[in-house]
Amino acid sequence: MTVRRDFKEPARCRPDQVIGREELFTAAREQLGRGGSVLLHGPAGIGKSTVLRALAGEYGGAARTVLRCSPTESESHLPFLALADLLGLVLDEVSDRLPAAQLTALESALTGRGESTLQRDGLALRLAVLSALRALADSGPVLVVADDLQWLDPASAELLGFAARRLGDTPVRMLCAVRTEGEEYDRHLRASPPDTLAVRLGPLSRAQMSALLDHRGYTGLPRSTVRDIHRTSGGNALFALELGRALAENATPPRPGEPLPVPTSLRALVLNRLEMLSEEARRTLLVASAGARPTLALLHAAGRDNAEAETAQAAELGLLATEPEGPAVRFAHPMISAALYAEAPAQERRAAHAALSTAASDPIERARHLALATTGTDPEVAARLAGAATLARDRGAPSVAAQLSLLAARHTPADGTPSPDVLRLAAAEDAITAGELDLARDIAREVLARTAVPAERVRAWIAVIETAGHAMTEVDSIFPQALADAGDDPELLALVHYQLTWRALLVEGDFDEARREAGYAAELAARAGDRYTELMALAFQAQIETLMGHPDAPATIRRALEEPQDPRVACHHNGAGYSRFRWLIMSDQLPEARAAVTALLREVRRHGWVESEVHFLRGVAETELHSGHCGRALDLARESLRLARDTGIGEVASAVLTSLAEAAGGEVDRALALAREAVEHAEEVGDQMYVSRALAALGHAQLVAGDTEAAVRSLRRVREVEQSLGITDPARGRWHGDLAEALVRCGELTEAQDVIDVTRELAQRLDRESVLAVLDRAEALVRAAHGEQDAALAQLTSAQDRLAKLGYGLEEARAAFALARLRTSGSGPASYDEAARLFRRCRALPWLRRVEAATAARPAEAAPAPAATPDGLDGLDGLASMERQVAALVMEGATNREIAARLFISVKTVEATLTRVYRKLGIRSRVDIVRLAAGRRTT
Repeated sequence: MTVRRDFKEPARCRPDQVIGREELFTAAREQLGRGGSVLLHGPAGIGKSTVLRALAGEYGGAARTVLRCSPTESESHLPFLALADLLGLVLDEVSDRLPAAQLTALESALTGRGESTLQRDGLALRLAVLSALRALADSGPVLVVADDLQWLDPASAELLGFAARRLGDTPVRMLCAVRTEGEEYDRHLRASPPDTLAVRLGPLSRAQMSALLDHRGYTGLPRSTVRDIHRTSGGNALFALELGRALAENATPPRPGEPLPVPTSLRALVLNRLEMLSEEARRTLLVASAGARPTLALLHAAGRDNAEAETAQAAELGLLATEPEGPAVRFAHPMISAALYAEAPAQERRAAHAALSTAASDPIERARHLALATTGTDPEVAARLAGAATLARDRGAPSVAAQLSLLAARHTPADGTPSPDVLRLAAAEDAITAGELDLARDIAREVLARTAVPAERVRAWIAVIETAGHAMTEVDSIFPQALADAGDDPELLALVHYQLTWRALLVEGDFDEARREAGYAAELAARAGDRYTELMALAFQAQIETLMGHPDAPATIRRALEEPQDPRVACHHNGAGYSRFRWLIMSDQLPEARAAVTALLREVRRHGWVESEVHFLRGVAETELHSGHCGRALDLARESLRLARDTGIGEVASAVLTSLAEAAGGEVDRALALAREAVEHAEEVGDQMYVSRALAALGHAQLVAGDTEAAVRSLRRVREVEQSLGITDPARGRWHGDLAEALVRCGELTEAQDVIDVTRELAQRLDRESVLAVLDRAEALVRAAHGEQDAALAQLTSAQDRLAKLGYGLEEARAAFALARLRTSGSGPASYDEAARLFRRCRALPWLRRVEAATAARPAEAAPAPAATPDGLDGLDGLASMERQVAALVMEGATNREIAARLFISVKTVEATLTRVYRKLGIRSRVDIVRLAAGRRTT
């Protein structure tokens, strides 16, 4: 098929829809842009054709002529068919420019008249294809697009290869795709120019596959289902979309623990070799497909006596990717296993599970197989499944526990103990822990539709509320119903009032009310003997008091840490351990905070508590960010954001932190985009707490980007929101210094000083040393703007020193940068070397770019005169103001401690200042300063 310059691809193939292939697409696009050719390769269904169409759509418009072919397997035996597709419609255009012999050979090959063959026409036919392409290129660029190159008929492949190797600088680009199933793609390069870029398309990640399913309309799939689709499809886009379609069309979802339904189209695609197996070998493979980790030993234990020979036969047919003598039995692709299981009759599946229920060594696996082999209710089976769920929960596999509890509910009689709904609620709570919120919400809604038992209804309401996350306005109407179901039962009321604490905080933005609700929930739980809820309420009360700057916060934390403890609370993201971490990090105890949150993260990963993992990842990232480890912080923040988006848990919070990390060590544009996204989402759900946090991140990113007016607007809003919420601890958001600095840059000195004074009073009352140091850094800018140069330099030097002592590496570097800029604006020469060194140590790339810009904008300095015989203090004019003052006091014989006392700075600052003096003057010690002042030449 030939298309002229008006060639356009369908809208669905636009590059922005090439999901999960952005980097590969960019590499291929750049290659085509340079005039090169591209060969896409990978297994069937991996997405080669989608990428090829998108690239052709983008570059087809730049070519005068697009030649296209898409051969099929059934036609691959027909000679010259692909060549006819490519050149058939343009033959008339080039015929008058081809020698007669070449034209005759080409016409014969394309039309089938004259029985042209490569053997008979030989060189004439080869040269004809080359001449035709050159003739087309004389009128403008040519793009050859060939999909499914593996089905190219040999004659066409030979002719294209001959021409491709000889095109040289002729503006003919080739864009091809070929299916490779574990084989080398090199032989397909023979039909492409020598400089062709080979691009392999691999499996999609789970997040990419989720985006693909959403884009194709299969939205709202539970996280567990997306996970199963990704595992079953092996990351193959075609397989994933077909599985998504089958799920959408199937009114009855698969039972817990069962493989996904595989549509007939995929079964035919992957099981075309199954008919060549013996009946016994098929049964052996069915048992293997039903097992979680099949081995030859397991197959023997399940009654498959000839497993070695039967799996060897399957391996020869390409169904298994395992060596016959190896212990593991691994299918060549997960889809083969799923299709094999889906193809088997229900009775044969149950027989396979029955055999595995006794053969498997793991008790959880035995229970799962027993459930899938049993129909109807069975108390004994249900009890074994409930026990297996407990074991899975203890092992840190809440997702598996949820599935087992659902299976237990299915096999529990209506009058069983525990009841089916109690087991379903356990499954919902495990699903929340595993981050499978959609599944948990569906289970809870099902229980509410079935039960009238108050305790079960309240637990179900709580599950629905918890799946809403920070979007509590969506479930606001639930609270009256939950309170009505709780009646006067203190244990049930404690559960509801604990959730009302969150409502007061997130919906109402009322810290006082939230604190009262938390205290009341703790009191009710204590009265009911519910230690878990009591500890959770106390821990939450402590977090609220910390944000409020309430003096009772330390005492409440101690109460929450008192024995007896509940192990579920110790590592919960709203438990006392996390409250203690927040207190440590707000109190400038960074090493202790890092140790605390790292231990929490390690423990929740061991237990598989995904929601807490998202929170603790952010905690570690925040600690690293404060410590000035920007690269590490950025990696952790991005990991937290990926997990948050994958699970739907804490997306706004993770976006806020990732924005701050991007502004510190990544890309400012990305920081701005994430912050704006977080603001929009927080405002949409009415979460005032995170509206303020997202605005603070946005203001910070705007300040780093140099847009000070926008930063002032954002941070003024933060100030208003936090004042209305009653947040008084400045260590909570740490935006106050940014606002003051942005106000100074905009000339609003009075407001800047007001922000500093109000915040300083709160920081002094709460002993927030790092906040005070940052405020001093901002106040130095105010002083400098008022012309108080020396005082500003002294205050900045002191602030840098204190931030270094506290371990705030990035804030220390920002103080050094402010010092360099202030000195540049003064009369003496200045250097950005110290700021650049500190920013490099932090891997603070956006700040390093700002230093480079400031250095480039600095006026060239005259070379300093030799300092051999300076005239007293006049010889020290090359020093900054603070450096001259320190040097002068050294000449008077003052000690470092005496200098620190007279200049109101620390001893460490004196030492650092002297080091800079030595470097600038080319000397080594205090004695050399005295010698310089006396006019003596140093040695």
